[in-house]
Amino acid sequence: MDLARRLFLSQGAKMTVGAAFVPLASVAQAGINDQPPRRGGDPARRYAMLIDLRRCIGCQACTVACHIENQTPLGKFRTIVSQTEVQSLETAEPAQFMLPRLCNHCDNPPCVPVCPVQATWQREDGIVVVDSDRCVGCAYCVQACPYDARFINDRTQTADKCTFCAHRLEAGLLPACVESCVGGARIIGDLNDPESQIARMVEQYRDELMVLQPDKNTRPHVFYLGMDARFVTRPAAEPSLWTVRNGEGEELGYEYAEH
Repeated sequence: MDLARRLFLSQGAKMTVGAAFVPLASVAQAGINDQPPRRGGDPARRYAMLIDLRRCIGCQACTVACHIENQTPLGKFRTIVSQTEVQSLETAEPAQFMLPRLCNHCDNPPCVPVCPVQATWQREDGIVVVDSDRCVGCAYCVQACPYDARFINDRTQTADKCTFCAHRLEAGLLPACVESCVGGARIIGDLNDPESQIARMVEQYRDELMVLQPDKNTRPHVFYLGMDARFVTRPAAEPSLWTVRNGEGEELGYEYAEH
């Protein structure tokens, strides 16, 4: 029996981690949303990312590497590491919490069915992509994403987002953010390959993994290990001293779109 079927629902925030491993075909047949048929990519694969927060030091190397690799406009990012200050549950003292954020490449992506021209779709390997030649820049998908993972590219005037660096994966390379992570906190791979590092880690830590905003039922495929449960939804936290800023100089702290 494959990994997707062996992982089952647990409780709380972990429930969506289990639900995320429903096979792609089952999701499509269930008619969960009206997204167009999946196309492109290897149907034998299901890419996902596991972020080990125990190893993340908030250095922003992933943010910089992604920015350089994908040539996003100044102040626009496909991935960032939000750094916030919270009260330690153990000591009640101020504590820093780092949360890498990117597109979650959901199995039930709310960004896909809202596109009026089907410019965004999900590949058969699970990666959600955007056709910039087809996109009209209406930003419906930007508003639909509950993870604030999309933006309108100032240069192209089309939707932009993380693609797991699909062009690098297809060349046998790691995504820029994974390759540059000095702590080895980001692990990407094929969940359908039981010998892959991510499949082994999901099996080992499945009772500890969490996803963001599990109540949205998006079936995200970015999993967090070592997550402070307060950060599954919007926490009571303050941006830290060192934060990422957009082109207008505004801090990009821990914020999710309200949907």
